[in-house]
Amino acid sequence: MFDSGFGSSTLALALVGSAVTVLSTSLGAVPALAMGGISQRTKDVLMGFSAGVMLAATAFSLVVPAIHLAEERTTSRFVPALVVGGSMLVGGLFLHLCNRFIPHEHFIKGQEGNAQAANLKRIWLFVLAIALHNFPEGLAVGTGVGSRSMTIAVPILVGIGLQDIPEGFVVALALMGVAYSRKQAVLVALYTGLVEGAAALVGFFATSFASGVLPWALAFAGGSMLYVVSDEMIPESHRQEYAKEATAGLMVGFVLMMFLDVTLS
Repeated sequence: MFDSGFGSSTLALALVGSAVTVLSTSLGAVPALAMGGISQRTKDVLMGFSAGVMLAATAFSLVVPAIHLAEERTTSRFVPALVVGGSMLVGGLFLHLCNRFIPHEHFIKGQEGNAQAANLKRIWLFVLAIALHNFPEGLAVGTGVGSRSMTIAVPILVGIGLQDIPEGFVVALALMGVAYSRKQAVLVALYTGLVEGAAALVGFFATSFASGVLPWALAFAGGSMLYVVSDEMIPESHRQEYAKEATAGLMVGFVLMMFLDVTLS
C-alpha cells in the first residue's frame, strides 16, 4: 500500500498540493461575484457537504493510514491505537488553544480569542477565523504528500480541493452579506487560501524530512480536522431549520470522499 517514494516529483507534487489549496478556495469565491445571494438552505447543504468530505478524509485518508503506518513499526496492537488516538487528541487541543487565544470572529458566534480582537479591523478577524478553519486542511494535504505514498496523497489532495470550492463560495457570500464588497470577499478567500497553502508546505517538509513522525502527523491533522467539523461546521449548518438538508449534504460529501479514497488509492 505504501510506495517507497515519488523520486524527483515529490517536491513538485508538494507545490501542486499547496497551489490547489490556495486556488480552490479562491475559485469557489469567484461565482459569488455574479450572484446577489443564495438561500440559507443551499448554504447549509454546501456546508454540510464540506463537513462530510472532511469527516471521510479524516477517517479514511488520515487516521486509517496512520494506524497502518504505526502498526508497521511494532508488533503490539496497543501502541498504534495509543499513538494515533493521542495524536488526534493533541491535534484537537491545538485547534482549541488557537481558537481560545488567537483573536478572530465568526459570522454567527461573533468574536472569540483574547482581548486583542478589539484592536483589529473586523475583516481581519474574519480572515483569522477562516484561516484557523483552513489550517488543518492544508496540514492534511502536506502530510499526505510528505508520506511519499500516492495512495495516501492523491485522495487527500482531490478531496480537500473539492470541498474548498463550495466552502470558498459560502464564505464569500457570507462576507457580502455583512456589508463587505465583492472585491474584499474574494481577497479574504485568497488570503485564507494562502494560509492553507502554507500549512500544506509545513506538513510536507515536517513529514518528508522526518518520516518517523508520519503516523503522528497524519493523526494530528485528522484530529485537527475532526475538531473543526464538530466545533464549527456541523453547528453552523444546523443552526436553522435546514438541519436535515445539511445532514443530507454531509452524507453525500462523506460518501463521495470515501469513493475517491477507494478508487484513487
